[in-house]
Amino acid sequence: MGGEQPHYYGKHGTPQKYDPTFKGPIYNRGCTDVICCVFLFLAIVGYVAVGIIAWTHGDPRKVIYPTDSRGEFCGQKGTKNANKPFLFYFNIVKCASPLVLLEFQCPTPQICVEKCPDRYLTFLNARTSRDFEYYKQFCVPGFQNNKGVAEVLRDDDCPAVLTPSKPLARRCFPAIHAHKGVLMVGNETTYEDGHGARKNVTELVEGAKKANGVLEARQLAMRIFEDYTVSWYWIVIGLVIAMVMSLLFIVLLRFLAGIMVWVMIVLVILVLGYGIFHCYMEYARLRGEAGSDVSLVDLGFQTDFRVYLHLRQTWMAFMIILSILEVVIILLLIFLRKRILIAIALIKEASRAVGYVMCSMLYPLVTFFLLCLCIAYWASTAVFLSTSNEAVYKIFDDVTCPLTGKTCNPETFPSANESRLCPNARCQFAFYGGESGYHRALLGLQIFNAFMFFWLANFVLALGQVTLAGAFASYYWALQKPDDLPAFPLFSAFSRALRYHTGSLAFGALILAIVQIIRVMLEYLDQRLKAAENKFAKFLMTCLKCCFWCLEKFIKFLNRNAYIMIAIYGTNFCTSARNAFFLLMRNIIRVAVLDKVTDFLFLLGKLLIVGSVGILAFFFFTHRIRIVQDTAPPLNYYWVPILTVIVGSYLIAHGFFSVYGMCVDTLFLCFLEDLERNDGSAERPYYMSSTLKKLLNKTNKKLES
Repeated sequence: MGGEQPHYYGKHGTPQKYDPTFKGPIYNRGCTDVICCVFLFLAIVGYVAVGIIAWTHGDPRKVIYPTDSRGEFCGQKGTKNANKPFLFYFNIVKCASPLVLLEFQCPTPQICVEKCPDRYLTFLNARTSRDFEYYKQFCVPGFQNNKGVAEVLRDDDCPAVLTPSKPLARRCFPAIHAHKGVLMVGNETTYEDGHGARKNVTELVEGAKKANGVLEARQLAMRIFEDYTVSWYWIVIGLVIAMVMSLLFIVLLRFLAGIMVWVMIVLVILVLGYGIFHCYMEYARLRGEAGSDVSLVDLGFQTDFRVYLHLRQTWMAFMIILSILEVVIILLLIFLRKRILIAIALIKEASRAVGYVMCSMLYPLVTFFLLCLCIAYWASTAVFLSTSNEAVYKIFDDVTCPLTGKTCNPETFPSANESRLCPNARCQFAFYGGESGYHRALLGLQIFNAFMFFWLANFVLALGQVTLAGAFASYYWALQKPDDLPAFPLFSAFSRALRYHTGSLAFGALILAIVQIIRVMLEYLDQRLKAAENKFAKFLMTCLKCCFWCLEKFIKFLNRNAYIMIAIYGTNFCTSARNAFFLLMRNIIRVAVLDKVTDFLFLLGKLLIVGSVGILAFFFFTHRIRIVQDTAPPLNYYWVPILTVIVGSYLIAHGFFSVYGMCVDTLFLCFLEDLERNDGSAERPYYMSSTLKKLLNKTNKKLES
């Protein structure tokens, strides 16, 4: 496309002109987007200040160890609750509130107890029976039985009802389970314990249904944790296998790119074919088996996912999904078969570049380490911010009192002036939060914490992209490869990026972070509006989410190519983004065909590695194969290690292929620049490889003479 008419170029900028001094990435460059660099520095200083403030006020032990309504830990040595290791909730139903996720506390009175209740008992019946001494241990400390029943329940001195509970993570949760579709508490479904007993059970069961999601999630989390403790070393072995396969695949791709691409295509098709065959065999095996014809809708959600594998409908769904995926891949290969040879040539060129810059394969470890630092700082700051809240007590009075609603101290309230002004008032726990300026700003600090995480994470990714682009651009623009290649291309590109272009990287990362934080806010608003019946609001929210999702994808694509131009020419972010966009638009056909075909082939490579390791993990953890004398450990959910291995394998394969992908994108832009700058004459020779010149019918006249 080097000979388009001038009016075509006018629509998409001016093509690059021949520059006899241009020999690859420019070394004599200046700092770009300095203002953004200053803003990033100030933001990091503010981020550190927020972290210090959060660490000063927060207490992460609230996440690990339970605390009662007075903020005292249960079971901690040296406290009055040293012999009371479990936390008891007066009204467990309130734990289903979203406040639990934000504050790590349920908005209900909580006390530390020696053991969880093991029987069903109401306060009304316990008060008039010999069980009151047992019931009293679940009331607030120092409770004296000198009030009426209504006053005790009004003042939250005692819970209205006790239910059989079991400790989970040092917290007492009702022993609720389903039996033949009936929700049961303990070992009974109904209780004949006075006139009010049955009503209280009904209310508890209805409330338990609302809190069922929280309880189910906690039980599921504990079982998953148990599975990880007994299978973690096998998971590590699976991830090591994935890493070895990725390295082996790249080494083979270096020497056998064409054969590997076709073998990869065939193997992916075969792997999907085997998956379809396996699903069909399981579907046929379950024919006639009792209970296998139950539909997924009738079964509903089950925490034991193994139940779904006993349904024919599950295997039919798997088979349909794999069949659709198989057909789509085959059709894409048929329509793109004429372009695969060009894509293979581009991959071969990238293989040579990676071969000459082998240390580039290790750079994802640097990116991974920096991202881990960002995630760790964000997570710890979020936890400390969430645990910065304090128990707030307010004055409550059933009669008119001017002090109602004001904060108070429960320890000093009986002797304070407030109690004398309002004799019937009581100082009662209200919520977890605070009324200081810091506590009122917690939500804003959490948003700032999330925004800075997005900004820094995007900056780390941008730094990696610019570094790799600079190294691979040095390879492409070396006329005599590898003689003209710099001694340390990766280190040189990394130092140039940090020294001159920190501001440009911060600018690109800032734009992307703003879009991402807006998407997070839209998700939050969408969750809040789910209960609304306004169809227009739901439609508008869906449109906004879709638009910002597309905008984020476009900005990522534009940033990636802008970083390549920054690595080569050292221009600022806006100029680089404009030049990259116009260059791609002037060659839109090649962008759509060559670049995306290589992306598709890399996707097939990832699927091959992930599919192979996933099948191996499936056969191992389902006890269908053994490794030497060892076998898989007993698990609650065998899908836990399998999914972990699959996700980990994909991340590992993605890390290795991301280097290749950046290499292909860099060489592709350099290739387009090469076509615009040069014409193959002795004065303006092409820098592209002989294979690409042959495929495009290009030659260097100097070589012909």
